[in-house]
Amino acid sequence: MMIPFHKMHGLGNDFVVLDNRAGTLAVGAARAAALADRRTGIGCDQLILLERPTEGADVVMRIRNPDGSEAGACGNATRCIASLIAAEGGRDRVVVRTIAGDLPAEALPGGLWRVDMGPARLGWQEVPLAAEMDTLHLPLGRGVLMDPAACSMGNPHATFFVPDLDAVPLATLGPSLETDPLFPQRANIGVVQVLTPGHIRLAVWERGAGLTLACGSGACAALVNAARRGLTGRRATVSLPGGDLGIEWRETDGHVLMTGPVATAFTGMLDLDAYPA
Repeated sequence: MMIPFHKMHGLGNDFVVLDNRAGTLAVGAARAAALADRRTGIGCDQLILLERPTEGADVVMRIRNPDGSEAGACGNATRCIASLIAAEGGRDRVVVRTIAGDLPAEALPGGLWRVDMGPARLGWQEVPLAAEMDTLHLPLGRGVLMDPAACSMGNPHATFFVPDLDAVPLATLGPSLETDPLFPQRANIGVVQVLTPGHIRLAVWERGAGLTLACGSGACAALVNAARRGLTGRRATVSLPGGDLGIEWRETDGHVLMTGPVATAFTGMLDLDAYPA
């Protein structure tokens, strides 16, 4: 079965996008992992499936990690999908539905998109954590990393704060932190260096994906947790290896707004039957 695909990215966080709004594509965990493989597949940080929405949304976005697991949120992918759907109808505002909730998105000047990622969830059961505790200070550490804060942005995040981001061996520490028993659904692991109250650096070990050039939900979680610690204000530039995102934690309703670019690397056709179902 030859089908079209888009290869898109937000700050280097890359996605293979398949349109399944007709409901004819069978893409389970094994096939998603095979397509995401950078040596024998197309290669991506996440595989994105578009599905037909019910009332109130313009598209349903399903997210598969490179290990085949399903993710609830992906900020960079949301911007990419919003731009695709908006282009179909000549609009500048769309609503992308995910398993974690509806995400309104709007086009801004300069090719940027802003997504309302919904409210930051701060309770221990909302993250979720394995036991009741203060999400602002978790009893967790590995090597140079200790005392993270946690929140959920539709997926679980733990954020560590360090004086020198470049000195942290996140590729070594990330796997065991992601799968620590404290996180029953595993967790995305962010490491932040605060440069100024309005500018932070961030690296993320993504749950099910590993190190990526950018993580939109991770940037949202990083700003929220930094603001909760009194290290930043409620608005900051978050610099990731792939570039910058603008993040605002809105005081009126607790929603987190993420602003950044989108790009299409290429489009093509793939033989879906060549990959194991």
